[in-house]
Amino acid sequence: MNGEKIDVEKFLELSKTTPVCDVRSPMEYNAGHIPGAVNIPLFSDYERETVGKKYKKEGRLPAINEGLSLIGTQLSEKLGEACKLSINNNLLVHCWRGGMRSESMAWLFSLAQINVNTLEGGYKSYRHHILEKLSEQRKMIILGGFTGSGKTHIINYLKTQGQQAIDMEGLANHKGSAFGALGQNPQPTTEYFANILYNEWAKINPENPVWLEDESRNIGSVFIPEVYFSNMQKSPVVVLMMDIDVRLPRLLKEYSLFPKDELKASVIRISKRLGSDNANEAIKAIENDDFTKAIKITLTYYDKAYLFGLSKKDPQNIIYVKTQTDDIKENTSKILEAADKIKWRNFM
Repeated sequence: MNGEKIDVEKFLELSKTTPVCDVRSPMEYNAGHIPGAVNIPLFSDYERETVGKKYKKEGRLPAINEGLSLIGTQLSEKLGEACKLSINNNLLVHCWRGGMRSESMAWLFSLAQINVNTLEGGYKSYRHHILEKLSEQRKMIILGGFTGSGKTHIINYLKTQGQQAIDMEGLANHKGSAFGALGQNPQPTTEYFANILYNEWAKINPENPVWLEDESRNIGSVFIPEVYFSNMQKSPVVVLMMDIDVRLPRLLKEYSLFPKDELKASVIRISKRLGSDNANEAIKAIENDDFTKAIKITLTYYDKAYLFGLSKKDPQNIIYVKTQTDDIKENTSKILEAADKIKWRNFM
């Protein structure tokens, strides 16, 4: 049974209970997709390229015939996958622009009595929608502080205390520094990062503030959406000020267990910024199991870099919170107390 073309908001609402089938090519899907969507491609990457060339050279009908000749024997397999994916004979389908690919697959799936609704404007309309939503100005509180201050742990602890918070480094599978990829899963694409960030953003009550960790424009290889990042830069910052000696135990625990070759490679990545002498000294310290010395050398660079970045913000937007403890609960209480002083009329 053929359903109807529906707009992106209705599509996303239905996707909470109805499976989403992405019929674009695997390459398109892997670059970025609606979280939770399953790829049942009409064409493989090679087939899509072949049909596209035929369309450009000879037009629509020859391209359709080429496509049919390529996938004719695969249709029953695709139909079987759709039957397994559907729930109560319902399925949501989209392609790139909401055109022939989704319409063709919707027709195919309807032969098995699956009710198919397709996305008006396709994945392109979804991307426009989420980037527009991520550009909305909302109450953000940026949690700042030197490397090793436990900011990510605090962000996640805030959630247990009924606060709204998004762990962007968790979404990006990266801790933000040159050492941030150690022990992490592969990073998503920048495109897919925005998609999963939107999923978290959509859960936020816009009437209440949301906590975000202070980040550079990029988290590893992933870039934060431009307007979203700009809004972060304009938001109030609560900076946790913690001495190196207080931060060292956490950093030693988190990083000293990684293979020395991986640690040295991370140092080499920032060797120009550290300076060759400091970089060589840090590498030698790692080789000699003197992780405390290696961490202190790299922290000297990261602390200076963070203070420089902080100097670009409006000082009236910054609240400093001094602490002499690494205790997550205690530091969370301190930053929440500081956040109560924020005058939101200055930011909205």
